[in-house]
Amino acid sequence: MTQSERRRRPAWAWLAARPGDVVDVFVYVVVLNLAVEYFPAVISETFTLSLLTAVLLKLALEVVLRVKSAVLDRHRSAETAVGKVLALLALWVVAAGSKLVVLGLVDLVFGDRVSLGGFVSVTALVVCLLLSRAGVRRLLGEES
Repeated sequence: MTQSERRRRPAWAWLAARPGDVVDVFVYVVVLNLAVEYFPAVISETFTLSLLTAVLLKLALEVVLRVKSAVLDRHRSAETAVGKVLALLALWVVAAGSKLVVLGLVDLVFGDRVSLGGFVSVTALVVCLLLSRAGVRRLLGEES
């Protein structure tokens, strides 16, 4: 095995170990490009930018889902009413704040070349992305 092959192998091994993540990115690309086609507020200048945006969305949404899961665990483990209310408030902050973070990340990384619209359109896009991801994973017989 050459030096170049050894350097590439970890990336391929990582991808091979996570086929669900690769499928998620493909699903995100399809949903994102459908949004670009049918909603004027959603803009991506090129397919390459759509692909890179899908990767960025995948990374951001994975972080959001992990944070949401941690907040829900906190809510379930809270023993007082105040603790449960604070956990629900934190969940709302994560849900709303994540959309603003996604908008900010896309603007920071891609500038004017990619736009997901405003808060309402990015919320609808994220819901569509997550529903599509769950549907495809269910279709393939994987856990969501």
